[in-house]
Amino acid sequence: MSKWPGKYVIGLTGNIATGKSVVRKMLEHLGAYSIDADALSHRAIAKGAPGYKAVLDFFGKWLVTPDGEIDRSKLSHLAFDDPSVMASLEGIIHPLVSQAVDLLVSRSKHQVIVIEAIKLLESDLRAACDTIWVVDVPGEVQVERLMQKRGFSRDDAQRRVFFQGSPLQKIKAAQVVIQNNGSFEETWKQVAAAWKKYTPQAATAQAESSAGAVSAESAKTDSIPTSAVPQVTAQVDAGHITGPLVVKRGRPRDSSAIAELVTRLSGGLHKMTHHDVMVAFGEKAFLLLQAGDKNVGVAGWQVENLVATTTEFYIDPAVELAKGLSTLIKEVERASLDLQCEASILFLPDTLAQMQATWKQLGYEPRSAKTLGVQAWTDAAQESAHPNTQLFFKQLRMDRVVRPI
Repeated sequence: MSKWPGKYVIGLTGNIATGKSVVRKMLEHLGAYSIDADALSHRAIAKGAPGYKAVLDFFGKWLVTPDGEIDRSKLSHLAFDDPSVMASLEGIIHPLVSQAVDLLVSRSKHQVIVIEAIKLLESDLRAACDTIWVVDVPGEVQVERLMQKRGFSRDDAQRRVFFQGSPLQKIKAAQVVIQNNGSFEETWKQVAAAWKKYTPQAATAQAESSAGAVSAESAKTDSIPTSAVPQVTAQVDAGHITGPLVVKRGRPRDSSAIAELVTRLSGGLHKMTHHDVMVAFGEKAFLLLQAGDKNVGVAGWQVENLVATTTEFYIDPAVELAKGLSTLIKEVERASLDLQCEASILFLPDTLAQMQATWKQLGYEPRSAKTLGVQAWTDAAQESAHPNTQLFFKQLRMDRVVRPI
């Protein structure tokens, strides 16, 4: 039994570059609320946050960048090269992360919680979990991923992998081990099977909770209830689309439909296959705009570190564009607030960015990443930035999880 009554908590861990975040996203698609404890550790030492002064007092002000933030690259080099330094750093950060996790879990409406942390077993979070899941890949796969995705040299990548030691201790502590060195589909099958085996009661309760006041028909189709998203009738001159627009959360089983929709609505400029969409599910979610039984739009959306980022919009030309976008954005915000997001960021191509009246009505304003004011928001914007797009921003909630002192 976890420390949070009524919650079933999965502790997700594994060594560096094993694909923990991909598995966490898969569990989100199955209905869990996920927390990235490693991202919270970055928040804990941001300028003004509770761990900022403690880190500088211990390690020195030479770590400060010109914009006043702690240089996490320099700090990680220190920690990874000296176990005693790592222990001191963890002594500062772990209590703050635990406080933030406690707040997020307590506020969450979800029945199943996933906490991802590379040092889960070494922290007090371990005792708070009902079950431990470990993601594993061969060491050489870790090295190759670090080189390809993070730009490490082979020597640096090997040193990082070596420093973390053998994964056997983590595997021995696990109830579930996910081997993540195959295709996305192979990993998905392992995750789905483990979810069904180990979280049957919690998953059922979560499904019932998520349905809420949705009608039986809506619950079957995963459509959003009209109480959450107002029905909007698309008035189309050509008369192709009539009736209410609703939004459905895309699932992996919808991957072929999503691929066809993106390919068609992009005029073939962005061709996607079933496999492409399945791989994308490891990073993001898709929201499908529907009129009746017809898919007429899609948005690519993801939540990381309590920031919602929407980077893709495709709307059928038979739908009034402003109404289609408004319906999708309102659902992005509803779902983001359900996931306790602090901010929503949109990356819009010029054709959509020119619709100033629509975005103003929805509460968005054009900004640059550096003017967002909170380091976690700036990081999210910079990491998700798309070329040839403009950033639009909206703050969703005033209270922040790791509050400044």
